[in-house]
Amino acid sequence: MKKGIFKKIFTTLAISMMSLSLLACGGNKPKTVSEKEIFSEDIKAIKDKGSLVVGLSADYAPYEFHKIINGKDEIVGFDIEIAKEIAKDLGVKLEIKDMKFSTLIGALPTGKIDMIVSGMSSTPERAEVVDFSNIYYKADQGIVIKEKDKEKYQTLEDFTSKKVGAQMGTIQAELIKKEIKDVDLKLLSHVKNLVTELKVGKIDGIAVELPVAEMILKGNKEFIIATPQLKDENNGSAIAVKKGSEGLLKQVNETIKKLQDSGKINEFIIQAQELAYE
Repeated sequence: MKKGIFKKIFTTLAISMMSLSLLACGGNKPKTVSEKEIFSEDIKAIKDKGSLVVGLSADYAPYEFHKIINGKDEIVGFDIEIAKEIAKDLGVKLEIKDMKFSTLIGALPTGKIDMIVSGMSSTPERAEVVDFSNIYYKADQGIVIKEKDKEKYQTLEDFTSKKVGAQMGTIQAELIKKEIKDVDLKLLSHVKNLVTELKVGKIDGIAVELPVAEMILKGNKEFIIATPQLKDENNGSAIAVKKGSEGLLKQVNETIKKLQDSGKINEFIIQAQELAYE
């Protein structure tokens, strides 16, 4: 009888001690997700489908542009090489989606693309809807004009009330409106269309980054880069990902740092320029 009583008492005490132990270990504390789990969630989605879908606008040499290689139309440029490295570090294949620049930001939250690698400037307005990586390249901004108009456009004030073109959705469009009084801004989806407009005299200049301006001049000897430059207070080109994609952003920044430290990005730029010159 006593043996049975002692057994019951021992069992009750053991259960009570276990309960207290669970409480002491945070039994009532909500379960939290580890930093590693947070960082792996968005990357896991990419790994599961086996591809990194990158959105860009392939009319912006030397960043990204179409090139016939061995009879095949390919999208090349130093942005493409950077995207390849990110995909390689993630262990997946790279898938490119060529889109209008103005539609890229909207494609991220819908899941149509995983990231934007398209010479995109990191601006406060854009950062409200997407997350940006560290800066991977910074370039000055300029205006392409006809060589015969060289003396006509010596200052930004000389473009007052003139027709200046820019690619739709770009930082150049904002800079033109900000820095040139009463400018007649013409926005088009593709830089090649702006080049045509300048050739036929429908616009007086094209606002683009200087590396892009140099590529335009290579194929259009009648053009030059105007003396005055636009003042860009933004940090430079960065890679955009969907808001909250912490793991992907971390990996992108690691890849960018690796490429910068090794000098690879500079190599990619030189190679892209040479390819565009051919």
